[in-house]
Amino acid sequence: MSSCPQCHQAISPQTVICSYCGLELKAHGHPGIDLHRAQLGTFLCDSCSYHQDDSCTFPQRPQANTCTLYQDVTLAQEPQLSASEIYTIPWWRKYSGWLLLGVIVLISLALVIL
Repeated sequence: MSSCPQCHQAISPQTVICSYCGLELKAHGHPGIDLHRAQLGTFLCDSCSYHQDDSCTFPQRPQANTCTLYQDVTLAQEPQLSASEIYTIPWWRKYSGWLLLGVIVLISLALVIL
């Protein structure tokens, strides 16, 4: 169970609007779209990675109090895995054509010798 950021009452994680204070918790009325909120007196853009790399196109930038695409700078700086680290092809699959050719040659030599 999570709690409402405004009234601190226990609510379900899928709750769209807080039943106690009426605060909108999910964006566009959809339980799958999180709505990030800034603390009082601060803006989300100050700690957002999209603001830091200047790729944000949100109209309320740099003074956004709510945002659906907010990504914390400290979480975004974690090392990302490259494509080669995510999926590596085993050597026997990578050279399967050569292995098959070698097996055919060995079988052919064995038949010729016998």
